[in-house]
Amino acid sequence: MNFSRLLATPAVLAIASLVSAENYPQFRGADGDATTSRALPTRWSDVDGKMSNIRWKTSLSGEGWSQPIVWKNRIYLTAAVPADASDSDKVGPEVHTGGYGRDRNDLVNVTYQYQVLCLDADTGSEIWRKSVKQGKPPIPRHSTNTYATETPTTDGERIYAYFGMNGVHCLSMDGDILWQKDLGVYEMRAGWGTASSPALLDDRLFVQVDNQQQSFLVALGTKSGEEIWRVKRDESSQYSSPLVWKNSLRGELIVGGMIYRSYDPATGDLLWQLDMNKGRSSATPVVIGDRLFVGNEFRNRGGEDDGGGRLYCIKPGGSGDITPPGDAMSGEFVMWRMDDSGIQMASPTHLDGNLYFFERRRGIVHCIDAKTGEIEYEKRVRGAGAFWASPWTDGRYLFSLDSSGTTHVIAPGDEFEVISANEVSGMSWGTPAISDGRIFLRTAEALYCIANVEHE
Repeated sequence: MNFSRLLATPAVLAIASLVSAENYPQFRGADGDATTSRALPTRWSDVDGKMSNIRWKTSLSGEGWSQPIVWKNRIYLTAAVPADASDSDKVGPEVHTGGYGRDRNDLVNVTYQYQVLCLDADTGSEIWRKSVKQGKPPIPRHSTNTYATETPTTDGERIYAYFGMNGVHCLSMDGDILWQKDLGVYEMRAGWGTASSPALLDDRLFVQVDNQQQSFLVALGTKSGEEIWRVKRDESSQYSSPLVWKNSLRGELIVGGMIYRSYDPATGDLLWQLDMNKGRSSATPVVIGDRLFVGNEFRNRGGEDDGGGRLYCIKPGGSGDITPPGDAMSGEFVMWRMDDSGIQMASPTHLDGNLYFFERRRGIVHCIDAKTGEIEYEKRVRGAGAFWASPWTDGRYLFSLDSSGTTHVIAPGDEFEVISANEVSGMSWGTPAISDGRIFLRTAEALYCIANVEHE
């Protein structure tokens, strides 16, 4: 169902067209920190049919936790859609119960179409849809994951959609397939599936393919998909996304794991590495100026990755092993280290000199002084579900979406204060996109455009 005709009036569209478009081209935006300078709405709802501050709502078919991206007022997103509509009841992510939910054989025996969609950002109307591949999934996934979890990216000339073990697919901005690249099929840990989104720098696309068999990092040429370089990684399955760090000294490609590593984007040569004391890497790093913040999740399940949970603040210029000797809390290129940080799935963001991240299961927000690493507060967000999506900010408030579809708006500062809790219908684990004062929020069934409608 598309409500855009009811909610997007001609006056609203005319005003929106006069505003220069704010692009949001990759996972967590152009700088990878989920920030915008445009004020976002702090209150909305579609519960009980109220549709307050919701400009439009568009139903989505299939499954996908990938974040939408935005370029010149068009939205691009990916989905894995059953080729046979009768299989629709077999697919889609399920609520986390601690187990695997449905029989995963139901999923690997479904024929999917792996699709890229283009929507009008003003109305939610579909402009085009392209199936880049059709077939049964080459690997199983957890019942809470999807076969379209990786966020696409764009340079404004081409769209790059990565569907995990279903390969990389490059399309024109009008939906024509330009090239496709099969990177192979590899077993993932416990059949959980994949999640790492690609990153762009100039004419190169970087894809992190960590798995249980043959982990590697690869750079592909954006125009043709040719392999420019590939480096082997001594890591098992990881789920964080690579980040391009443009610091005052050089550009670096930062990739998470039990050991965090920095690579030269031009050659793939290792610049430095940092021991995380094992753990699992799901959160993507974040940058504030010349400071890089990397962290991973503490594990204590009796596996080879037991440990981790550290959060580091890193200075540019490192070379070789920059792990502070003797298990020290700082070093030449490490400003500070925090143990038992609580960082998990959701990637951090920053606001007014503080670093914020959310625990998955306990609904706890951590506020850390980015300069010193000191804890400002650790508070449970009352009534919150699990936090899988990463938070975002407009420079005024902090926003975080829980798995039930409720976005909690938190005031900045060293004291914890929740401004509002805003509901939409449906489970949501995907990180929203933000552009031109609008929030594009994806649930398991729909995509919402949330904006201050009454003020336009």
